[in-house]
Amino acid sequence: MNQDLTSARTQIAEGRTSALDAIELSISAARSDANLHTYTRLDLLGPRASATQVDALRKAGAPLAPLGGLAISVKDLFDVHGEVTTAGSTVLADRAPAGADCPAVARLRRAGAALLGRTNMSEFAFSGVGINPHHGTPANPATARLDPVARIPGGSTSGGAVSVASGAAWAALGSDTGGSLRIPAALQGLVGYKGTARLTPTQGAVPLSTTLDTAGAITRSVRDAVLLHELLADRTVALTGRPLHAHRFAVPDTLMLDALEPGVAAAFERSLDTLRRAGAQIDTITLAPLAEVAQINAGGGFSPVEAWAWHRKLLADHGATYDPRVALRIRRGEHMSGADYIDLLAARADWIARMRAASGSPPGRATTAATAWRRPPTCCARAGRSMSRSLALPPRCRPTPPMRWRAQWLRGCASTRPSARRLSPVTSPSTPCLASAPHARHRARSPTRSGH
Repeated sequence: MNQDLTSARTQIAEGRTSALDAIELSISAARSDANLHTYTRLDLLGPRASATQVDALRKAGAPLAPLGGLAISVKDLFDVHGEVTTAGSTVLADRAPAGADCPAVARLRRAGAALLGRTNMSEFAFSGVGINPHHGTPANPATARLDPVARIPGGSTSGGAVSVASGAAWAALGSDTGGSLRIPAALQGLVGYKGTARLTPTQGAVPLSTTLDTAGAITRSVRDAVLLHELLADRTVALTGRPLHAHRFAVPDTLMLDALEPGVAAAFERSLDTLRRAGAQIDTITLAPLAEVAQINAGGGFSPVEAWAWHRKLLADHGATYDPRVALRIRRGEHMSGADYIDLLAARADWIARMRAASGSPPGRATTAATAWRRPPTCCARAGRSMSRSLALPPRCRPTPPMRWRAQWLRGCASTRPSARRLSPVTSPSTPCLASAPHARHRARSPTRSGH
């Protein structure tokens, strides 16, 4: 494992390095060419002050904070006291600075985070590609290790993922509506986790979809993902500690494995074989309601209509300054009636109930992912220098008497695997780019339909 936040914190706790030394390394990485378009605002004084305070407290015998004064980046979607939240746009540049940290930022600061800066993003979080015509598009550092062609980082938490993959931050605070943590994490060999939405408050964050938005983190390892989830959700995760052979996994044969590219399919099968050899029980199950997702979202789903409610006045006054692709996606919500929206809410509730019934999951059970797989970018070189892709892994299930499936829906884990197709280079904002779906289907799509 490459060094992660947990191991860096251990080194500080044992006195092998200091929080200030770690911050200086992060600042150096943040100011390098690899992060030319990563940050919309870079803070050099605040993190140094935070790290100095952490070191002083440790020398005085105080326990080291969970984040140990290490660098954490913040997506330009969240309020930070004294800073303007612009959501990757120029439309909000004249807003007043935030009067207080939003809850997610406050929890990270309380845990000892050194907030290094605000990271670039797809404008208003409405794209899975990561292009930003206002602030530039951060290049993918994982693929930069393979060849000099600048390639898309994935979005919408584009800058957040780049900050972690480049060594400028140990973790990135971001958001996920339909893949905005998982896609850039997958494309850069990181871990992106979308947990249960209600556990981490989204107050003080610019919304995309109030129904689906989730605050979460991108990290370098699964254990770091657990730590950040505990801090952001203000809870302790109870890990069972059971051996792998005591777990049972389900692979749905509906939708999730449709139209897989050969390289992705082969990598997925290798992962399943690895789990089987390690003792895991893996069954194929049919979840018929998955086949209805496209029809339920035929009118655009929740993001356009809920984004339209928030943006309609801004679009009327400043529509020309929006990224035209983002504006087009938002305006799709203008045509959804109140009755259509109520129908969509009802269809979602009914679909969730039928999915629980199909899997044997009891009503009201928390739908939190418990497992993530990670493959570092070096796997690309071993696969003929091909680019990593994301796989939406199947639900993690465990049997309960009388052998019913109690599913914990995989709503937020990212996996990177080698693929035969390479990602589109970063060129101009109007260039069609590859968009990654939140499940394991990967195909070139028009920029006007790549929103997440």
